Amino acid sequence: MTTPLRLAALGAVVVAASVLGLAAPAQAHNYLVSSTPEQGSTITELPDRFSVTTNGPLLALDGVAGFALEVRDADGRYYGDGCVTVEGPTLSEAAPALGAAGDYVLLWQLVSEDGHTVSGEVDFTWAPAEGVEPAAGAASPATCGNAAEEPAASSPPQEVRGNADLGDVLWIGGAIAAVLAAALVTFLVVTRRRK
Repeated sequence: MTTPLRLAALGAVVVAASVLGLAAPAQAHNYLVSSTPEQGSTITELPDRFSVTTNGPLLALDGVAGFALEVRDADGRYYGDGCVTVEGPTLSEAAPALGAAGDYVLLWQLVSEDGHTVSGEVDFTWAPAEGVEPAAGAASPATCGNAAEEPAASSPPQEVRGNADLGDVLWIGGAIAAVLAAALVTFLVVTRRRK
């Protein structure tokens, strides 16, 4: 193989390694390893906290921005104060009083250690002992420090907008680096041929 072809082949390998090497962070999202309550379980007493635990630490750079735990019943009513805590791989909130016995879902959203937002849900059944007074619930999820309010009938839906996350920035930077590397290899091959 001639020197220009070796350089071109080496350049192609470098570009491919650069682009494919960036694929690893995209597949490094945290995933759920346990929750309280557990998926599909029936609880008869409220735990101290509802929580989800992932396989790695959570990325809480701006406090708890991007993190949420919401408990919703089968009728779409929400329970809880919206105040969450992030500790290592665990996202939790104080267990709220729940409504009537029945099916519930713990909705969760967190920021994975790679910067991507990950979300999911844990289904469970609430079967309290007789005499436990059901909570009323709210039509919308609460925000920490503010009780959830019943929305006015004429309020327009609010749009939630997010920022680009770290994974997107890495992909864009990797693509730019790959293009620059390919341009450099092409330049070197062309200038070598002229000599």
